[in-house]
Amino acid sequence: MEKSKKKKIIIATGGTGGHIIPAVSLFETLKSDYDTEITTDKRGVKYLKNFNNIKFNVINSNQIFGKNLIKKIIGFITIFFSLLKSLIFLAKSKPALVVGMGGYSSFSICLAAYFYRIPILIYEINLVLGKTNKFLLPLVKKILVSNQNIKGIKDKYKKKIFFSGYYLRKEILELKKDELETQKKKLSILVIGGSQSAKIFSEALPSILMQCRNANIKFKIFQQCSEDNIKKLRKKYHELDYDFELFTYSESLSKYYKQSDIALTRSGASSLAELVNLKIPFIAIPLPSSVDNHQFENASYFEKKGYCFLIEERFINDKLYKILKDLNLNRNRLLEMKKKMENHSDKETLASVEKLIKETLNV
Repeated sequence: MEKSKKKKIIIATGGTGGHIIPAVSLFETLKSDYDTEITTDKRGVKYLKNFNNIKFNVINSNQIFGKNLIKKIIGFITIFFSLLKSLIFLAKSKPALVVGMGGYSSFSICLAAYFYRIPILIYEINLVLGKTNKFLLPLVKKILVSNQNIKGIKDKYKKKIFFSGYYLRKEILELKKDELETQKKKLSILVIGGSQSAKIFSEALPSILMQCRNANIKFKIFQQCSEDNIKKLRKKYHELDYDFELFTYSESLSKYYKQSDIALTRSGASSLAELVNLKIPFIAIPLPSSVDNHQFENASYFEKKGYCFLIEERFINDKLYKILKDLNLNRNRLLEMKKKMENHSDKETLASVEKLIKETLNV
């Protein structure tokens, strides 16, 4: 297909890592056959700049949910100007399709697309329908969902549901992971906090690992943390005489995934999907302030599948040590969880999405 004849597709996404990663995965799938571009807000720039050759535009937006009246007013004003900018942007770019990936910064582009009667698809990665997608649902052709057990879609819109699965990067799907050696002296634990690099892990984990050390149990630690916490955490782990490696969100997880036997993580859908596809058992500690408690729902679903342990944040000090101690003594439990994960795969997800897009565009 000649470049001049390629149809234009805009991928409108939120500004968090959990929104950006699926958007990038979709971009990489579509870029050879379509003139593809991503829109996000200023938060998303710090993630997108880590990827080469990705075309993106920044259209800032805001949320209007919450109880603070002043913030709501500011939010409405920001959205108004965001919508104007989106209308101008779409008038110039003339896309054949807009794909909304969720998050409030995808709202204005999708609404502007509806004004121009441009076909819209939206994607919901979580098990609970997000507020932006809930508003847009009446206006779109299809809602692509990562999980068939999604909550929050009214019966009258269920005919719009297209089950796709989780959008994962090619490097994750093709990653060759080290096998678990049950007799190894130290299990390796990957600690990831999502794009916000969970502060609770940096605060709570050292004391829990001290309990492990006192019980003559040691682990190899790979921990994601913010730049502000690295120095303090490094000092604590040196004091504990732990084998560890610290890194920030900007660094690739692939090399850590390869070496990890178990993960400790928040419950963003993208992170959990990557762990499940790589068959890394995990301990999920959902962010208690996540909208509509969607992180708890994400983790609860995988716990019922037997892929992970679920700990509410308020119980981290009481329960995490017991789980780590048990897994160290009973390595076969990890093998059982990995075996169950073989039932889940997202390798065909993006191929099914690409097929739907072709049908939508009649190509």
